[in-house]
Amino acid sequence: MTSPTEPPRTLGILAGGGPLPAQVARAGMAAGRRVFLIGLEGFANPDLLAPFPHEMARLAAAGSILAALRREGVQDLVLVGPVRRPSMFDLRPDAEGVRLMGRVGRAAFGGDDGLLAAVVRVLGEEGFRVIGAHEVLTQAVGPRGLLTRTAPDAQAQSDIERGVAVAQALGRVDVGQGCVVQMGIVLAAEAIEGTDAMLARSKALARPGPGGVLVKLVKPGQDRRADLPTIGPGTVAACAAAGLRGIAFEAGGTLLTDRDAMVAAADAAGVFLVGIDPKV
Repeated sequence: MTSPTEPPRTLGILAGGGPLPAQVARAGMAAGRRVFLIGLEGFANPDLLAPFPHEMARLAAAGSILAALRREGVQDLVLVGPVRRPSMFDLRPDAEGVRLMGRVGRAAFGGDDGLLAAVVRVLGEEGFRVIGAHEVLTQAVGPRGLLTRTAPDAQAQSDIERGVAVAQALGRVDVGQGCVVQMGIVLAAEAIEGTDAMLARSKALARPGPGGVLVKLVKPGQDRRADLPTIGPGTVAACAAAGLRGIAFEAGGTLLTDRDAMVAAADAAGVFLVGIDPKV
């Protein structure tokens, strides 16, 4: 922890897609930190990174990424924003990337959480303190309780409970963080395709009757410094388009990319948003 007499630690951000990398950068600057971003080509939006000191780099160009972070004096490092996991055959790692992949080891061929935990470990060994986006974006962490005018009824609550059990089972085997449940039936489970694709797939599988719910949870045992569940206004729109009645997310472990816009969109669509404690 920085003492009152020490300058704020320089914050580096490995930026994937979506708005969160820029939000983390703004929050860091507001706290008096110097920030520097590495935008991962093919994932990060250069327009969103443009207001901040940054460079773009290939995902597997570990040599240039580490050199840039060290040149800029980065001390703390955040991994944030979705990155679609590429095929190992498409990575084309540079020499440093090959060396680091060797240290990641078998985790490179396992689930996403195992891989990210290994990456976090290796970055720590390289001298960076890896911290979670939620430690910088404290206001974006989803709270417990109902956020919307619409609330889950008894059927939706039952679907949430079923979804919690399913999502936890998926997480234990490092597959995904969410699922869609309608009247007790699991319409779709999240895997490598991501939440939006899962929601689109669930629309064609919906049964007649009350719409289902999306449940998003942190994987049991997940390292919370990487890949926390993230939802935003786009998630609300995708749920409404799929005919779902609401979203239940893990309170204290889910990032809301734009809470006010999410709640407004959910209220307009009659979709509920509720933060839950899956242990209760």
